[in-house]
Amino acid sequence: MQNQITEGSILKPLLSFFFPILLGTFFQQLYNTVDAIIVGNFVGTAALGAVGGPTAVIINFLVNLFVGLSSGATVVIAQYYGARQGDQLREAVHTGIALALAAGVVVTAVGLLVSAPVLGLMGTPEDVMTYAITYLRVYFCGSIASFIYNMGASILRAIGDTRRPLYFLMAACLTNIVLDLFFVVILDLAVLGVGLATVLSQVVSAVLVAVSLLRPGTVYSVVPREIRFHKDKLAAIVRIGLPAGVQSNMYTISNMVLQSCINSFGTVTVAAWTAFGKVDSFYWLISGAFGVSITTFVSQNFGARKYDRVKKGVLVCLALTFSVTAVVSILFCGAAPALLRLFTNDTAVIELGHHVMWFTAPFYATFVCIEIFSGAVRGTGDSLKPMLLTCSGVCVLRVLWVLLVLPHFPVLETVLVSYPISWTVTSILYIIYYARGNWLRRGIARAGLAPEDAALSSKS
Repeated sequence: MQNQITEGSILKPLLSFFFPILLGTFFQQLYNTVDAIIVGNFVGTAALGAVGGPTAVIINFLVNLFVGLSSGATVVIAQYYGARQGDQLREAVHTGIALALAAGVVVTAVGLLVSAPVLGLMGTPEDVMTYAITYLRVYFCGSIASFIYNMGASILRAIGDTRRPLYFLMAACLTNIVLDLFFVVILDLAVLGVGLATVLSQVVSAVLVAVSLLRPGTVYSVVPREIRFHKDKLAAIVRIGLPAGVQSNMYTISNMVLQSCINSFGTVTVAAWTAFGKVDSFYWLISGAFGVSITTFVSQNFGARKYDRVKKGVLVCLALTFSVTAVVSILFCGAAPALLRLFTNDTAVIELGHHVMWFTAPFYATFVCIEIFSGAVRGTGDSLKPMLLTCSGVCVLRVLWVLLVLPHFPVLETVLVSYPISWTVTSILYIIYYARGNWLRRGIARAGLAPEDAALSSKS
């Protein structure tokens, strides 16, 4: 049977990955977006700040490490699938599920313990604090379900199935919308109701993905009694996924610092930042969908030893991402007031959110090289170099900016400009690194190919 990812057109498999992943991440993002819309309109400004802003930073910090590990599982499984090594693939799948269960228990416990102290350290406004603690405590009770879905979706995407993860998220999102309206509008449970709706929706997506993986007769079929850690597969997943998770958490740490700065400007600014963040997140799900697409594309072609196809795929994906980014930037800037009005009717919040949008959205293009080049390099099995480049260029630079520059210019614009500056610097670093080609040579060496084998297979 022909594997369309490793043979034929490059554009078609990239798009076949991109659109389901985009729609899937759209519905995943819609969880929190619907929460924000309902809370902002039916509860109030302080509650709106609680379901975004500081709570989102804490959730991302604890969840991102596992999401990174899931991306490591995607790479490992996709490489085995591309190389047609069924036994190795099955061991990797069962190791991934074991990791999801273990990590879910740990994150639930840690999330419940650290939420309140960390919110306090971030200087969360007092009128936001009670709502935020309630939301986080309920949210983290759904960690196991969330992790089962994320790992299961990673397994399915690794073998080229992007549709079922999308369908499962659509079902969960519709559940979330109905339960949000029921708990908040009808039962008047405020932020507690939003948290309960989110957790129950995550359970729906987890059950659906589990049913798919438990179906016998497939190369990725999960047998419950065989769920355990295979040492070599776990090591490979951690080697690839841990740096990706650390990279995401370095983003989160830098965002915690910036969120603390935002908090110092008051409740209106926190609410405006939250409303902007909900709109802004839709670009990042588009960018992230391209990143996941190129990682899976590179992983399978790298496993099949088709290196010329890897390079061509990166260039095609880069062009697609730049094109879509330009359209999104124009749309966001032009429709900012209408988009922000979805989350609040507070005129001051909308005006400030519009101002924030114009400081950020026109510069999305400066991030494209970071997303695509890091995804491509990760697809060869190397997550360490992308982590180091991103952490130093984006995260460290951003934190240094607000620590050294903000005290001299204590205005919101000083915080905002740190984003395009850090994206531009890091993109330059990635262009230099990618052009040198060491990332592919190291991947080939790690795979155990002799140079002459690599040369021959690159012509296939």
